[in-house]
Amino acid sequence: MKTRHKRLVLILGGLSLLGAAVMLVLSAFQQNLVFFHSPSDVSSGKVAVDQTFRIGGIVEDGSVRRQADGLSVSFVITDTAVGIPVTYSGSLPDLFREGKGAVAQGRLTSDGVFHASQVLAKHDENYMPPEAAHAVDKAQEAMRTMVMP
Repeated sequence: MKTRHKRLVLILGGLSLLGAAVMLVLSAFQQNLVFFHSPSDVSSGKVAVDQTFRIGGIVEDGSVRRQADGLSVSFVITDTAVGIPVTYSGSLPDLFREGKGAVAQGRLTSDGVFHASQVLAKHDENYMPPEAAHAVDKAQEAMRTMVMP
């Protein structure tokens, strides 16, 4: 085999390996990509069942129910227009409270309940996750336009 052919085979082999590496990285990235949705998005059917995503908003007052095992909790997260029931098994963040902002990551089941694998809470008095704040503002604006003639 001529050196020219050897060089061509080497270049093609290197490009093949590079292409395979890029495909593996993109595949891993796609599997770990988690989108944020508001409760209004979820209720309107914009999210597929059993798709992992984040839902955020305000923990509805009076909705937090702790189970007998001490670790399981259920609550409703709302953007002031729509509320989605959430269940979570594990210890909640210390700052998790009713009436405060929270983001939960998990999956929506066919019964309309969001099963969270992780719950994040605000970190001070004035903070709400930007996605949740935007979703709440959007829902409040939609409510104002429906009320006003």
